[in-house]
Amino acid sequence: MALRALKFASLTAAASGIYLYGNKFLDPNDFGVVRVGRAVATTAVITYDYLTSLRSVPYGSEEYEFLKSQVHLRSAERLRELCCSNRGTFIKVGQHLGALDYLLPEEYTRTLKVLHSQAPQSTRQEIEQVIREDLGKEIKELFMSFEDTPLGAASLAQVHKAVLQDGRTVAVKIQHPKVQSQSSKDILLMEVLLLVVKQIFPDFEFMWLVEEAKKNLPLELDFLNEGRNAERVAHMLKNFDFLKVPRIYWELSTRRVLLMEFMEGGQVNDRAYMERNGINVNEISRNLGKLYSEMIFVNGFVHCDPHPGNVLVKKCPVSGKAHIILLDHGLYQVLSESFRMDYCHLWQALIKADMKRVQKYSRRLGAGDLYPLFACMLTARSWESVNKGIDQSPVSASEDMEIRSNAAAYLPQITQLLNNVPRQMLLLLKTNDLLRGIESALHTRASASSFLNMSRCCIRAVSTYQRSKSHSFYRRAQISLTETLSLWQINLYELFLWLKGSQLGNWVIALLRRLHHFTY
Repeated sequence: MALRALKFASLTAAASGIYLYGNKFLDPNDFGVVRVGRAVATTAVITYDYLTSLRSVPYGSEEYEFLKSQVHLRSAERLRELCCSNRGTFIKVGQHLGALDYLLPEEYTRTLKVLHSQAPQSTRQEIEQVIREDLGKEIKELFMSFEDTPLGAASLAQVHKAVLQDGRTVAVKIQHPKVQSQSSKDILLMEVLLLVVKQIFPDFEFMWLVEEAKKNLPLELDFLNEGRNAERVAHMLKNFDFLKVPRIYWELSTRRVLLMEFMEGGQVNDRAYMERNGINVNEISRNLGKLYSEMIFVNGFVHCDPHPGNVLVKKCPVSGKAHIILLDHGLYQVLSESFRMDYCHLWQALIKADMKRVQKYSRRLGAGDLYPLFACMLTARSWESVNKGIDQSPVSASEDMEIRSNAAAYLPQITQLLNNVPRQMLLLLKTNDLLRGIESALHTRASASSFLNMSRCCIRAVSTYQRSKSHSFYRRAQISLTETLSLWQINLYELFLWLKGSQLGNWVIALLRRLHHFTY
């Protein structure tokens, strides 16, 4: 009897295995036990590697630093493989970590960056299923043509180019069908694993990552929310004629399907594309800085995923102007008024190298005694450069290397800071690092114009806030006058910099020197 039962169980298991293997709609990666087992095993191996590889080496020695770098690299590769296998939420979190260039060890950020190009693709059958369930029609009923190969695939969705029956060319963003059901379980799994790791390594403070995923993922998985964000930012920044945000077609959009105007261009970090198409690289960098300064300091509504695939550039064939196309509006950070004012004051202090105010506003933003490290994290500059003034000199290769190596050396303090600062700061730090990566690719990092634009926005934001809190007409007029004078100072300084760098400016300087020579 027992033998019969064993044979029956074996046949059942074999038949089930053959069925699962042959069924295109079932993927072993989608089973909870497989995903959990893989995550637990990867976490255990990484933890064991850190515990054993550095145990017998003197702390701080050259050998220790070398071995630590090797462990970082091995662990990052294991983490990347886990993200690629478990997909969805895991890739999303891995991409977030890969964007923290100046906050995490380089071995991690360099290894995890590839997740932006290794996102999974849903099959044609899965795409048809989502569209049928959400829109109630087949693809051929809705579209005159629909490209099978996606324009791009991300951790949560993929985008296809299509033509509607009325001839309009559109981009169709379709959510991966299994992401919604798996996301909450994946976040819970990450939370449990991080709590276990923290028991072994008390300095390991990465719970902020889970808290951010808990808050943001439900919003990113709601494409109607993304559509509303797109419309809000387009209206908010309508004065910038160089900005283009795709129009949303609401009649064919749901929580899992988003139809929008089709727009194309080169990626914002593709300097060669810009040079081929006659696009001014410095102008693009300057305009991107204007957009984000306006979003952060003035409006407090910030697009927090400006990786190059989400920011395109294109030269308008009619006007000849270069446009910036902003895509993927799922992840935004809303800044409270008090946070935004403290952040404005902190950046004003950093630009002016006012160390007392840097300390004051860093502490107000939760940095405590780690305010020097916080200032370096925020600016991606050395403490020496922060003290001299971050607008006084460009970032040298040696300074950039120093900042990256400090990310590894001060990892416990950095993770402690990330755990202590307001949650609003976390996505801003990620956004800052993504924007710095674009500037580095375009060779426009730490340009004077970017700091001038930031200063303008900070002055406007603080003045608007002060006027809103004042009940005296005289005081409001005084604030407005101070604001006007401060903005004029910036304009004059910008004019001086332009003259200094232009041919006309060189002629004027040469003429003045000659006159000075003849006078004396």
